[in-house]
Order: sequence, then C-alpha cells, then structure tokens
Amino acid sequence: MEVNVKDDVKAPLLQYSDSVAVSVSQPAYNGVDKIKMIIFKIRGIKCGSCSTSIESVLGKLSGVKSVMVSPLEGQVVVRYMPDVITAKTIKKTVKDTGFQVDEFPEQEIAVCCLRIKGMACTSCSESAERALLMVEGVKKAVVGLSLEEAKIHFDPNVTDTCHIIEAVEDAGFGADLISSGSDVNKVHLKLEGINSPKDLTVIKSSLEALEGVNHVDMGLEDHKVTVSYDPGITGPRSLIQCIHEAGGGTNFYHASLYIPPRRRETEKQHEIQTYRNQFLWSCLFSIPVLIFSMVLPMVRPYGNWLDYKVHNMLTTGMLLKWILCTPVQFIVGRRFYVGSYHALRRRSANMDVLVALGTNAAYFYSLYIVIKALALDTFEGEDFFETSAMLISFILLGKYLEVVAKGKTSDALAKLTDLAPDTAYLLTLDDKGNVISEIEICTQLLQRNDIIKIVPGAKVPVDGVVINGQSHVNESMITGEAKPTAKRPGDKVIGGTVNENGCILVKATHVGPETALSQIVQLVEAAQLARAPVQKLADQISKFFVPAVVLAAFMTWLGWFVPGEAGIYPKSWIPKAMDAFELALQFGISVLVVACPCALGLATPTAVMVATGKGASQGVLIKGGNALEKAYKVNTVVFDKTGTLTIGKPAVVSAMLFPKFSMKELCETTIAAEANSEHPMAKAVIKHAKKLNQKYGSQPEKITDVEDFEVHPGAGVSGKVGDRMVLVGNKRLMRDFNVPIGPEIEEYISETEQLARTCVLVAIGGSVAGAFAVTDPVKPEAERVISFLHSMGISSIMVTGDNWATATAIAKQAGIREVFAETDPLGKADKIKELQMKGVTVAMVGDGINDSPALVAADVGMAIGAGTDVAIEAADIVLIKSNLEDVITAIDLSRKTISRIRLNYVWALGYNILGMPIAAGILFPFTGIRLPPWLAGACMAASSISVVCSSLLLQSYKKPLRADNA
Repeated sequence: MEVNVKDDVKAPLLQYSDSVAVSVSQPAYNGVDKIKMIIFKIRGIKCGSCSTSIESVLGKLSGVKSVMVSPLEGQVVVRYMPDVITAKTIKKTVKDTGFQVDEFPEQEIAVCCLRIKGMACTSCSESAERALLMVEGVKKAVVGLSLEEAKIHFDPNVTDTCHIIEAVEDAGFGADLISSGSDVNKVHLKLEGINSPKDLTVIKSSLEALEGVNHVDMGLEDHKVTVSYDPGITGPRSLIQCIHEAGGGTNFYHASLYIPPRRRETEKQHEIQTYRNQFLWSCLFSIPVLIFSMVLPMVRPYGNWLDYKVHNMLTTGMLLKWILCTPVQFIVGRRFYVGSYHALRRRSANMDVLVALGTNAAYFYSLYIVIKALALDTFEGEDFFETSAMLISFILLGKYLEVVAKGKTSDALAKLTDLAPDTAYLLTLDDKGNVISEIEICTQLLQRNDIIKIVPGAKVPVDGVVINGQSHVNESMITGEAKPTAKRPGDKVIGGTVNENGCILVKATHVGPETALSQIVQLVEAAQLARAPVQKLADQISKFFVPAVVLAAFMTWLGWFVPGEAGIYPKSWIPKAMDAFELALQFGISVLVVACPCALGLATPTAVMVATGKGASQGVLIKGGNALEKAYKVNTVVFDKTGTLTIGKPAVVSAMLFPKFSMKELCETTIAAEANSEHPMAKAVIKHAKKLNQKYGSQPEKITDVEDFEVHPGAGVSGKVGDRMVLVGNKRLMRDFNVPIGPEIEEYISETEQLARTCVLVAIGGSVAGAFAVTDPVKPEAERVISFLHSMGISSIMVTGDNWATATAIAKQAGIREVFAETDPLGKADKIKELQMKGVTVAMVGDGINDSPALVAADVGMAIGAGTDVAIEAADIVLIKSNLEDVITAIDLSRKTISRIRLNYVWALGYNILGMPIAAGILFPFTGIRLPPWLAGACMAASSISVVCSSLLLQSYKKPLRADNA
C-alpha cells in the first residue's frame, strides 16, 4: 500500500518569508551546555571524500558537537558550544582546508513578537517603535497599531527579549511576549506524579538527553513543561513517552498535552470587558450629573431643591454634581492621566493628552466655581461638571465600540485558525500494510510519517500524502474553490480541508507550524503587521497633530475671551449665567476634544487587516499593505506560459523518427538524456518514450548513465550517452551545437508549431534522430480572464522560453496580443525591466523556479498554484489555486482596498477639518449653534467607529468574475 512520496512533499506547501534575512541558527540546550547550530554553504566539494575530510577537520575542534556535510547541496550543518568555540573559528578552519565558504551568517539574528498594550493612535505606535529601535542590538522593529503587536529582529548576542520588553514598558506601554524564534516547534505538557523538586530535575534531564530536543522550560509551581524540539527527529508523543519512562521504582510520572489559552482572544475579550465596565461605571455617576444639570432645572418645581443653598452661594445641585463627577474624573478617567503621563514623558502627545486637558479644564474651572461659591455670599457662576463627566463617558463608549469593531477585522483569520480539527484517528500498520491498531488522539500529538485515517465528512488534520483509498476533498476553506478535488494515492492533502465521500489513509508530511494552514496564518499575520506606504500620510500628520490642536484650542479661547471682555461682540451672544471667560472656555474645550488622531491612525491598518483576511479566505495571500498598494497601480500583467496560461501537464501527441536511426535507439537515448531533468516537458517526453519502447518490444532493465549532463535554460539539455553527444531540446539548442536541420525537419517543426505544439528535437552524434510533438492545453478560463483584464484597463503580455510559433499560437488562443518568446529566466526579468522603463506598472504571474527572477523584478510578483517554494518566497501575492481568475481577484481586491483606505482618510481628515471650526464656534455668530464639549467628545468617538466600520464593509467583497458569471 506504501506509495513512493516525492522529495517535494518534504518542503512546506507554503514558506513564510520576510524582508530581513534571518539566520537559521537556533539556540538549543543539551544537559547543562548551551548548544547552537549554524548552517552555511561550501564551494569546491567534488565528491564524498571532500565532505568526509571537512567533517573530520571540524569534528576535531574543541566545542564542536556534530558536523553534517551534504556533498550534493554543498551545505554544512554544525552544532557547537558558543562558550567554547566561535562561529568565526569554524569558518576560518573550513577556509584553511582549501574550501570557499558561502552564505555564512556573519551576524546571528533572532525574531520575537510582542503584544503591545496601551496604544491609542499612530503617535503611540511610532513612540513604541522608536523605543524598540533605541535598544542596542535591535536591527528592525515594526509595530502594528490595529493588530497591537510588534515584530522585532535583534542580535541575541547583544540583547534578549527581557531587555526588549523592559524598553517597551519604560516607554509607557504594556508588553507581553507572544513568540520568539525558538517557538517554531514547541509543545506544552502538564505533569502528574510530581512529589518534589527532584522529580522535576529528573524529568528535565531525561528530556534534555532525548535526541531532537532543543530546549526544556520547567514550571516549578504549576508543574507544566514547555519543550522546543526538531520535528524531523522527535515529536510530542515521543516526549510524553520519555517522561513516562523517566519514572522508576516508586515514582510514576504522567504527562498530558496542555493547550494554553489563546492570549490574543483572551486579551481582546478582557479589553472589551474593561471598556464596557468603565463605561457603565461612568454612566452610573454621569447620568445623575446630566439630570441635575440639564433636565431637573427645566422641570419646575421638581428641580427647585437643587437651588437650596448649603453655605453662602454653594447650592445642593452644585455640591452633588461635584461629588458625583469626582470619581468619574479621577478613578474612571485615570487611564487618560496615565496615558498622558507616559506620552509626555517620551516627548510626544496623543489622544489621552487632549482628553486629559479638556476634562481637567472643565473640572478644575468648575471646582474653582464651587470654592468661590462656598467662600462668597454674592458670587454667581456656572459650573461645567456635566461637561467633564459626560465627555469621559462618551469617549469610553466610543473606545468600547471601537475595540468591538476592531475585533471583527480579524474574523477571517480567526476562522482560518479554527479550521484544523481537534482530534485525528492514528493507525499503526505492520510490515505488510495491515492495520494493527487505531486510536483517536489530539491533532497536536501527531508527528511526521504518522498514518492517519480520514473518514467521510471528517477534516484533514495535517498536510500529508494519500497512501490508500480514493475520495473527493473540499478545499474551499483554503483555496476558495467550491468544487471538490479528486484525491488518489500519491496526491497531497491540506490540513483543514474536508473529506467528502471516501475513506482515505494519509501519511503526515507536515505537522504543527509547518502545515499549509499554519503557514497561511503566519503569512497573513505578517501582512497585517506590515505598514502600507499610504499610511505615511497619517504618520506625518500625527507628528504635529496634537500640538497643533492644543494651540488651536488656546487660540480659540483667546479669540472668544479677549473680544468678549473688550465688548467687541454683543453681550447677547453670551448665554445667561455665563460670562465671556466661561463661553470661551467651552469653545476651547470643544476644540480640544473634537479633534481625533485615532481615526487617522486606524484608516489604513484596519482596511489592510480586513482585506488580507478576506483574501486569505478566498485563496489569495497578499503580503501586506505594500503589495496591496502596488497591485492597485498595475496596468500590465505579464504571464508565463507553461503551468500559468497552460494547464502545466504536457503530453506528447506524436513522435517522428528520421532516417539512419532506429526507434529503440531514439527512445533509449532520449530517456537517458532526460532522466536528470525536472522540467514538466522532459517528464512527458520520457513517459512517451517508455511507451514506445514497450510497443516495439524493448524494455531495458537499467537506464543508461549520462555523463557531462548540462541544462541549457530555455533551450534543453545535453550530455554524453556512451561515446556520443546527445542533445534534447528546441531548434535553438541545435543551432548552438551546430547540428544541421534539413528541409524535412524544418517542415515537421513548422507543422507542429502551427498547431500550438512544442517540437522537442533529439540529436545523436551531431545529427537529428527524431522529434516529439508536445502539447500543453490552455486553461479553459484563460481567454475569459484576459478579456476581463482588458475591460479593467489592464494589458496582458505572454513571456516564455518556448519557440515563437508555439508561443504565438497559445497567445492567440488566450487572447493575448503581445508575446515575448525564446526567452531565458534572466531574459524574462530584463523584459519586465524594459516595460518598467516605459513607465508601466508590471505584475508578473508565474509558477516555477525559472520565474523567480521575473517575480522579483516585477512591481508585483504573483506565484500561482502555490507554485514552488522559491516562487512563493519571491512573490508579493500567493495564489493558492492554479486558477487564473485569482489574478483578477488579487488586483480587484487591491483596488477596492486602496479606494476604501482613501475613503477612510477623506472621512477622518474631513471630519477634523469640519469638526474643529464648528467646535471653535464659527457658526455661532450667524446661527447660534455651538458644539458643547460633551457632544464634541461624542463626535470624536463616532469618527473612529465610522472608520473601522467603513473598513469592515470589505468583508462583503465578492470575486468579480464569479459575480458576473452568477
């Protein structure tokens, strides 16, 4: 039943990439000695003896624990003790042996993610970022306002996560460690049977002695253990077994999987609960203040008791309002004081500063009125206690609604995270493939190479390969494609997808954070943290926004107070029981609290969060705001041919044998020459040649060895089979090697290419022996997609290494007018650069390794069909499916997102531009309309909520082509 699994399943279906080159060196612990691992490449390894000599030389060094050398890849993996020997000494030793060292990580870089608490606006995130960058050893830091997270790249030899967290806390923010570089493969276990600290020491020693364990962290109080491990060597079940075996005699240890609560969700719920409770407590005191100030005085005689004088001019109403307002100002509103203190300490200003200034002005002026009323028997004045109390209440209501709305922006990501099932059926097989046992275990306990049974209707727990059975799997939750995909032995399955109608056995190839689902979640989280260029506007404004508002508020107060005292405007403008100072103070406070820097700060990140999450749910992974903004500007799309515009499964439809050669000779020589090629066309030629061999009664037991094998990009392959030079490729390859092409061959090539087929020529000993006509059908949706792109104002170009005639025929079928053919991988990149020189914004769509240079050169690189790992790393946008419609989805979603961001900015800026003059009283002389401070605070809260809700409208996005077809 066992199926030979190809090497490509060993690599993750998706690989997370980042803009900073991160060394793969990871700290590990073995007993009491600190172990590190370093990986680098060596040039000049020609055979196995070279690798043996390198291993021998390095193995003799003091402090080197193990050395592994791969002669094929020229890669060296060294585990060493940094306290005994340095990485530079290892490098020097290799150089002294006569080999050249490449890709040596000169500086070790580690990565950690922090949860940042207490950020209110863009200036807060900038302050946190500045504080992180000031830490010695920190190379790069990115802080996401809406995600409330920071990603830091640092040198672990200079600093550590404790110092980084301390720096954030010194800047006035809360910080919790979410993950560090060593968290990639980590399991949490709960221990039972622990009677003394000695038991914990025994368990720790046993785990550290286990091969593949990198680090063990013991919880002395809660009896929990966290283990970092290498999934290629060990796994969770092996760790649990190790703990069981550590017990001996009277001691019996038991370990079970412990799943820590999701901190992000827990903290988000806690934040929502906190704001709700603060708002309710505020209302408990503020509503009576509002009633005493605005309702009862209008309802005579029920409000007459409020005018009762307690002492001198101090009334009952004034005293009650003071008593009720004080807890709101100093207890409920404490967060604004704390936020203001930290902001001012780091020499910046945020929303907390504006609120604290506004409420303090209202409260302390009102307190001044109370003191004067208490001291004087002829004093008359009006207090503003309701302004302070109601202002804080409305702002807390706004923050509560804002955090609830912000929580919904990551709904799509949360749904992706929850796709994997909690349990799986683990099988044990004997040597003959018969099932010995079947148990249901937690998905997190699965290890590589486990055999899992997946029944109809069940979810696939991890990535793997089908080894037995047939079924259809619904992959819509990952790819967005509703049509179930047929799965047979040898086919890959993705964790989180649903098995529809058959029972299949799957061999696990990727577990834990290596699964495609985990990679998608990591990629989307990284995208949501990345800052879009369009956000620079908000960043620039935030630097001077709050100081400008404070100045505007002071000028407003001055502009109303001085003319009022000087009698420049009529006394009738001043409301009864007020004087010019009090009227001016109300206008000044309104200006302070109506301005909202939060709305500007949320305009971009909330839209990017929703868009990247929505894209991921539809099989389009967009790597952040930068990729979104570049895709928005695309006006030309360059398509690769094979596997992108075509299905990518070439098949030979005919073969031609030329004189002087036999069919057996042609087929055997072709198979030998193409055996080392990974090109899809080569595989198709080999498959057809083998069929011809069987047809003509010849089945060689062994493939003939080829010497001096060489790949000629965009042309074919060459090598020596026996004593003759063999060439397999296109006409250009034949010309390069001066192989004559007669009229008969030219005619066959012409006829083949006119049918949109590729002609693969085989030359033996300097003469063309035969040819194979290979066809790769155009994808059914290609013509429709090209037409739709044209309607969007986007031109399409095809670039390929294939010949001109075949390329032109394929382009005609797809509806593409401009073609670049017979182009090698670097030539594709050059063509894109030529287009860019003309002022064109180019998107490149490709799927293979040979597309990587072009994907990098393009303004936007799109890797289609989850392509190859190299293509995915080079791309800005990853299209999970091989469907060309997702190219339109990516561009259309980008356009709608950037349009939404601009609308958010118009709303946020427009609100401040209109709100501040109205708050300053520009309409008051003409209409008598003024904006009381408490109402101004409500408006400020509404602006943030409206921006977040505007971004949430992207949740309703639908694919344009699918919508049209419906």
